[in-house]
Amino acid sequence: MASDQTAGEPAADAAGGRRPRLTPPIADVRRAVRAVLPPAGLVLVALSGGADSLALAAATAFEAPRAGCRAGAVIIDHGLQQGSAEVAARAAAQAAELGLQPVLVRRVVVAPAGEGGPEASARTARYAALDAAAHETGAVLVLLGHTLDDQAETVLLGLARGAGAASLSGMAERSGRYARPLLGIRRQATRQACLDAGLAPWDDPHNLDSAYARVRVRERVLPVLEAELGPGISEALARTAEQLREDEEAFAAQIDEFIEEVCEPAEAGIAVSVGALAANPAALRQRIIRHVVASEFGASLTRSQTLEVARLVIDWHGQGPIDLPGCRAARIGGRIEFTAR
Repeated sequence: MASDQTAGEPAADAAGGRRPRLTPPIADVRRAVRAVLPPAGLVLVALSGGADSLALAAATAFEAPRAGCRAGAVIIDHGLQQGSAEVAARAAAQAAELGLQPVLVRRVVVAPAGEGGPEASARTARYAALDAAAHETGAVLVLLGHTLDDQAETVLLGLARGAGAASLSGMAERSGRYARPLLGIRRQATRQACLDAGLAPWDDPHNLDSAYARVRVRERVLPVLEAELGPGISEALARTAEQLREDEEAFAAQIDEFIEEVCEPAEAGIAVSVGALAANPAALRQRIIRHVVASEFGASLTRSQTLEVARLVIDWHGQGPIDLPGCRAARIGGRIEFTAR
């Protein structure tokens, strides 16, 4: 459930009255935003009040009228900290002062427990509220303030989980209605852009809480890597994510074409040709297995589960069905049949 309010009208000259001195950090953020803005329609900035999203909001307020589109903001109050409503109201006031309109505040209820913990639950609630705000306002684009540092942290966390290339490819610059124009900008630059513009960002205390794995990566792991291996680790991790994303997109296109040829309906599920799977490299074969289970049954396979299914193709010696999340895989004749459990 979510409750909402709309911030008051901005001052008539709020957008033009600030006129900060154009410094390199401000210019870099503006240039990044300029590259993703559409020629018309409404763009919403997901604003927390932190340095990254505040710098993004200021740049969008400046660039949107020049691109021919309108810009607003949506602030998500997760209600996870004392005083969160005041933080959200402060961010809404900053957005209005910048000239963004509309400015929406959405309060969400975060499930206290769930798969991935409270951080994942908060993310799910946040994106649901952003989707609803975009639908309500007819926004064509929602801008997110993730930076190069966020991308580097995401890659390291994916590496630690052994989550494969899909996870190591990090966050996409564009995904549906969402865009992340700051993935090439360092976190330090967004903070400096705020200072140069006379904007006071909010510092989320959760960003210093070592209970979160991402905070430990930020505060402990990356500094050690920089000290031991030299500067530029974050940039290298971000480049790795970009390259892996290109590979992932190419594989995805291949798989979409291939699956149409090798899959056919089965009772309560879907079947894949053993011969077709065996004729392809392991990387493609295993991606097809994961893709079939994800698309048909909405479940994700671990590496070991995927390899167990692959053995039905390449190491067949009469083994029985394999129980998987949401489905069962069995070799029947010349097919691997995936059926709902």
